[in-house]
Amino acid sequence: MPEFIAQWLDQNDIFTAMTLLEYWDGLVNTVQLVFLSLVIGLLCAVPLALMRCSKNPFVSGPVWLYTYLFRGTPLLIQLYIIYYGIAQVPGIQQTFWWEIFREPFYPALLAFTLNTAAYTTEIIRGAIVATPHGEIEAAKAYGMNWFLRTRRIILPSAARRAVQAYSNEVIFMLHSSAIASVVTIVDLTGAARNIYSRFYAPFDAFIFVALLYMILTFILVFAFRKLENHLLRHQRPISN
Repeated sequence: MPEFIAQWLDQNDIFTAMTLLEYWDGLVNTVQLVFLSLVIGLLCAVPLALMRCSKNPFVSGPVWLYTYLFRGTPLLIQLYIIYYGIAQVPGIQQTFWWEIFREPFYPALLAFTLNTAAYTTEIIRGAIVATPHGEIEAAKAYGMNWFLRTRRIILPSAARRAVQAYSNEVIFMLHSSAIASVVTIVDLTGAARNIYSRFYAPFDAFIFVALLYMILTFILVFAFRKLENHLLRHQRPISN
């Protein structure tokens, strides 16, 4: 084999390895950002949804305002406000918080968490409101207090109704994570942009990333379908 062909093959192997490594880092960053924001957002959304269902306006009002603001403005604008706005808070650069929020990952995580928590709050609230009144009356007849009714009757019943809508929110957050690259996070889209600028191959870079997003979406759809079947297993007919 001629020497120049061997050198060309070696260089191609290096370029391929560098490209795959960059995609892998982008995939890890994307999954980490989306997973953490969804978990923290869900943990925040459950108590917020219960507060949103309160008849006391001093309890439900602030939650309504929060969900209204974050559902009424684009996620990209929220990301910009948090990413650039934190640095403008007086005195924050002299505190330990600056060591955290000077990295772009944490402002993006905060923006994504607040956004998904707002949408998830409304999803859970709608599922709670749709709880059949007879189930609540039956729980009261058994002597259950509010906490016990909520834990054993209302939330499990609401989870079965909310799982399908929440799956759409999870997929939406996965797709929305593509904007994280605007604050210098090398996610999947950021990796594709770097590879495009390095090799001048926009179609190859972005089509490959689109395929990765599709694979992740299909995995999420399959997982939520299994979860929905598990939660609704009591509705399946009993086979003889």
